[in-house]
Amino acid sequence: MSIPVKLFTAASSEQVSFNMLHKKCGGRVKMQFYCPKDDEVVERNDTVKGYEYARGQYVLFSDEEIKALEAARDNAIEITEFVPLESVDFVHVEKSYYLGPDKGGDKAYRLLSAAMRGKDRVAVGRWAARGKEQLVLVRPYGDGLILHQLYYKNEVRSFEEVDTGAKLAVSDKERELAERLIDQLTSERFEPEKYSDSYSERVRAAVEQKVQGEQVTIAPEAPKAQIIDLFEALKRSLEKAAPAEVPEAKPRPPRKVTKAKETKETKKASKA
Repeated sequence: MSIPVKLFTAASSEQVSFNMLHKKCGGRVKMQFYCPKDDEVVERNDTVKGYEYARGQYVLFSDEEIKALEAARDNAIEITEFVPLESVDFVHVEKSYYLGPDKGGDKAYRLLSAAMRGKDRVAVGRWAARGKEQLVLVRPYGDGLILHQLYYKNEVRSFEEVDTGAKLAVSDKERELAERLIDQLTSERFEPEKYSDSYSERVRAAVEQKVQGEQVTIAPEAPKAQIIDLFEALKRSLEKAAPAEVPEAKPRPPRKVTKAKETKETKKASKA
């Protein structure tokens, strides 16, 4: 079964970026290719592509040879299998695209989305794009489908290579405080609209100030307290996360109340 679809970019970075300028005149500088062997600037049309098969050793490829090695440029997505979503480790996800039906593909598009949703499965396949064969995952999303471009297994670093620190025992009290902190900061769902890129906002505000001819002032960063004790750090985190909980009052045995003798000072205070 063939389903004509269209791809739409699902997300793109909005981070601010800076250009490199000539300090002397303020003009934007351009990148150049430089050959240290011949000590000269090389024009692009005088370059050739090479693959480094050993340190400092290359085999050369012409544009025609590289094109002959590329996958067919048909942009087809071939589904090879369906798997449970929970079996997919999303560390493999590189980027995402929304999939929409192309002309004549509405019914098949809806059928695939509904069938995968009903069976709680996602599709794994290959996508021949830009001359390369990409590993992809297609899954139901919203009222349609989304495509995730994946890294291949050999492109993902093993977590076993990561130093996770010494194996230390955690006391019941420390675990209880950590769980309380999680409870205080727990929400029903992830709402990305609650978050914004504060760095980009500060940069854009500073740009606007400079455009208006204003002087940008940078407030000194407050020193952060160095907390070494984990138990103390958890307690301080709980205090910052939410108002301290009022402990439930425990019943106390009745005690005899004696009336203190009044003095001149206490008489004046009571009259006031």
